[in-house]
Amino acid sequence: MKSGPTYNVQFRRKRTQKTDYKKRLSSLKSEKNRFVVRLSNKLVRAQVVDYKTQGDVCLASVNSNDLKKIYSWKYSLNTTPAIYLTALMLCDKAKKIGIDEVIFDTGLKTYKPKSKIYAALKAIADSNLKCAYDKKAFPLDERIEGKHIDSHLKNNITKDFNEIKSKILKN
Repeated sequence: MKSGPTYNVQFRRKRTQKTDYKKRLSSLKSEKNRFVVRLSNKLVRAQVVDYKTQGDVCLASVNSNDLKKIYSWKYSLNTTPAIYLTALMLCDKAKKIGIDEVIFDTGLKTYKPKSKIYAALKAIADSNLKCAYDKKAFPLDERIEGKHIDSHLKNNITKDFNEIKSKILKN
């Protein structure tokens, strides 16, 4: 009986393009914690994750619902200002548990510079956590503060943003 050529089936997460294993391996070899940010249609989830051989361990986690619960944020939970404030809350939590250096992880997707996910990277930079970044990727400050949304709302999102930012930075 003849045996034909063998075919190795790729991992499911690689086939469905959910994980880039080369990129993941390089970040794991650095032995630094990952600052993971994931966007959905309604929320932003941010976590600080540590690699263990048995599986990743979440050290701190925040989502944009916490922004609504703790600071009474009354605007959309997946806008650029909400992403920035959510990441800033996680940076504060990370510092409190002794984390001082992270790697920014957006997952497999590659985002264009100045897109709203990089507001989280700007929050990392503003909170003085050590992280490699390029300032060219940051969104404009007007977008981070919500000035582009102000004209469409009855409330002043920029004022609320600055109040919440100062409360988070005081902690």
